[in-house]
Amino acid sequence: MRNFVFKFIFVFLLFIFSFNICSFADDVDSEVFDDVMDTIEVSSSSNSLDSINSRAYVVIDRNSGVVLCGKNENQKRKMASTTKIMTATVVLENANLNDIVTVSKKAAGTGGSRLGLKAGDKLSVQDLLYGLLLCSGNDAAVALAEFVGGDIEGFANLMNEEAALLGLNNTHFETPHGLDSNLHYTTAYELAVLTNFALENDVFSKIVGTLNYTVNINGYPKNIHNTNELLGSLDGVYGVKTGFTNGANRCLVTSCKRGDLDIICVVLGADTKKFRTIDSTKLINYVFSNFSVVNIKDLIYEEFENWKLKNLADVYINKSTDSSVSLVLSDLEYDCVPLENSVIDQLKVYVDCNMFLEAPLDKGVVVGKVCLMQNDISIADCDIVLNESINRKNVFNYMFEFFMNFNDIVSSCI
Repeated sequence: MRNFVFKFIFVFLLFIFSFNICSFADDVDSEVFDDVMDTIEVSSSSNSLDSINSRAYVVIDRNSGVVLCGKNENQKRKMASTTKIMTATVVLENANLNDIVTVSKKAAGTGGSRLGLKAGDKLSVQDLLYGLLLCSGNDAAVALAEFVGGDIEGFANLMNEEAALLGLNNTHFETPHGLDSNLHYTTAYELAVLTNFALENDVFSKIVGTLNYTVNINGYPKNIHNTNELLGSLDGVYGVKTGFTNGANRCLVTSCKRGDLDIICVVLGADTKKFRTIDSTKLINYVFSNFSVVNIKDLIYEEFENWKLKNLADVYINKSTDSSVSLVLSDLEYDCVPLENSVIDQLKVYVDCNMFLEAPLDKGVVVGKVCLMQNDISIADCDIVLNESINRKNVFNYMFEFFMNFNDIVSSCI
């Protein structure tokens, strides 16, 4: 009887211990979900955003940063292993890819999803980055953090400094791996902004777009596979990162390009891996079905040139040595922007320019504004500025005009 009790207690404690490990596991699947293509086909059949399971989501245009659709996109949330987008960014800015890292006991003992490192293992920063971003190795995250920042706290400081530089005011990091912590959070929108920045690094972009890779640990090869279920499955997807903890639920950041439209889609807090796949696919296909990239620069500049042909001669410059004025437009914040197909025909350009100017005026002075509007919504605007300085008349100019007019008067009287 006593042996039975001891065995029962041992099994019970083992169960509890295993449960705790799983509750902190990141990117470790607790469900069977192999048929990604069937899920993509189901979610592709819908052209609406009904029934999105994820608690927060956003889709932004990479070129302009414009939000194309979103829900709770500014709500602070745990983000699990999508944290590693920032981890990789900081590492790439502070380490050489060929540097060799010796794995510490602390790094080797980190739970959750793992590259499978042991204390004393040696491998390059580059291989650690692949282990970090493909198989979402928490052990690789700690090894990189210790190598670059000295320890986890020091590396977290670097992460938060980078976040501040990027203007991510609703983001805070405590760890390089993203295991649940109340002071470790971001928003769907700020995660998209961070990802957009990270993808500008060619090394980062190459790694997150890799399906399979062979790392070398102590000179021995080990094959790893990307956890991103949409990479290689959904048209145009070229990254970026998965995430899962009990606190964050299922998370997925996806970059996708079709034609001229290049987007980042973020879903946070999906109940299951299947839901995050469905949600991401639905959002991506919705945007590509309902938005088109419009060259707003051409629209605005063409309308402004037409306006000048009709109105420029009527601009009066008081007390100026010149009777004509040269006007140009300031640079737009972005030349092209995705717009909903249903509103493109409603676009109108409005020109508002001061028709009475008084010298002197310097080159670059703003004298008006051009706005691109969709009904009452401003899509873009830019300033009308002087292309050349306008000089004020002096006494000699007035004397010259007097004598010129005097000769004309005399000539008309003869």
